[in-house]
Amino acid sequence: MSDNQAPIVLEAKGITKKFPGVLANDRVDLTLRRGEILAMLGENGAGKSTLMNILYGLYHPDAGEIWIKGEKAELHNPGDAIARGVGMVHQHFQLVPVMTVAENVILGQEVTRAGGYIDKRAANQRVRELSEQYGLEIDPTAEVDDLPVGLQQRVEIIKALYRHADILILDEPTAVLTPQEANELFRIMRDLTDRGVSIIFITHKLKEVLAVADRIVVLRGGRSVGAALPAESTEASLAELMVGRKVILQVDKDEAKPGAPVLQIDNLEVLDDRKQKVVKGLSLEVRAGEILGVAGVQGNGQREFVEALTGLRSIVAGHIRIAGEESTHYTPRRITELDVAHIPEDREKHGLVMSYSIADNMVLNRYYRAPYSRNAVLDREVIAENGRNLVKQYDVRTPSIYTHAGNLSGGNKQKVIVAREFSRPVKLLIANQPTRGIDVGSIEFIHNQIVAQRDAGVAVLVVSAELDEVLSLADRVAVMFDGRIVKTLPIEEATRERVGLLMAGSEA
Repeated sequence: MSDNQAPIVLEAKGITKKFPGVLANDRVDLTLRRGEILAMLGENGAGKSTLMNILYGLYHPDAGEIWIKGEKAELHNPGDAIARGVGMVHQHFQLVPVMTVAENVILGQEVTRAGGYIDKRAANQRVRELSEQYGLEIDPTAEVDDLPVGLQQRVEIIKALYRHADILILDEPTAVLTPQEANELFRIMRDLTDRGVSIIFITHKLKEVLAVADRIVVLRGGRSVGAALPAESTEASLAELMVGRKVILQVDKDEAKPGAPVLQIDNLEVLDDRKQKVVKGLSLEVRAGEILGVAGVQGNGQREFVEALTGLRSIVAGHIRIAGEESTHYTPRRITELDVAHIPEDREKHGLVMSYSIADNMVLNRYYRAPYSRNAVLDREVIAENGRNLVKQYDVRTPSIYTHAGNLSGGNKQKVIVAREFSRPVKLLIANQPTRGIDVGSIEFIHNQIVAQRDAGVAVLVVSAELDEVLSLADRVAVMFDGRIVKTLPIEEATRERVGLLMAGSEA
């Protein structure tokens, strides 16, 4: 735990930042003490990332001051922040996959020897020293592309420490981690603070805040609306402070009334990008009016499984039938036209076109059909009216329907996808990590929308690395391990302990 008498190492005073149509930060104050983990909570779009980008020199504030270690700091770029000991680990890692760990760490600050050649031996040795010093064990010679995501995150932390950072900003650091990797990260964070490093920790996961933070600050609508201590807080109290109203943290749903099978999968086999078999003879069915949740530690074939179902990846063997129609080798468009909705794992890669407007993203799966298109010509007014209606109906926070999707917060990007996919007739919904990296208010909204689809008779397949999400949404739970479904349980038998053992490969 941090000492509340420890010196203040970073202070933001009255930070204000405006973008066209948006007041992102409104006179925000913030203090961070030496050796402290300060958690920052807030809805998507509350201004957290904007404030962090200002503290890291990526943005310049319109008003306000930044003080670092007792001195007023003018941060014109990240180089200025790094020079003052501020490092940032972004949610989407800034790594070069084909380079080694050491090469990534020293990039831009290379160790050279006579003749200007990079001294790889010295670089490997320095990375090895840092990893041992801070309990971040990693092979400096490993290629980053070969590392699991948890180890890639360690590389980002070592990068910051190599540049002598003693103030670390971690932006959604557990969004792509398994529970085991997240627990290991928390151990690393504690080791760092024991050595005097100060950490700002941005997350949407309230359990994590209560487990690891020394102090909590909450932003809402660009303003600081409160501070709390974990010992005096609950998930419910923090959620209410974030959203400004009481939030139902448990999914409220009636008992399912399943009908006929809509999705039937028989002995499915799929390869990954390296031509390794990662889905191995998988069989499953999902019935109308039920939610089947697939639980599993990330990396057991779930991504390739969903990509095969939605036409994004070739199938080696096996069969898929949707509403009785053989769809094994269908294209994504043909699958969509079978009334299949898809919430993809990577919303930016497979869910949206970042440079398109919200209105255009709302019709990506049907722009070529009436009423959005006539004689191969888009009807802009109809597309705009559809956008306005869905933005209102699905509570997408945006200045305009013409705003580029890339300018939205994570939760609002997800709402655009949900709005597009749910605003047409649907027989089968495939949702992969439907609430990854979004706030409790948006999670509550999207969970309610998924349950509403089930209640309307849609067959729903939810794939999530968040065990709590699977257990709260699902009517049946299928556990995936090493590319296979090892057990399917009715929700009454799917205890946390039993599913956790199955996820680890135990035949519980």
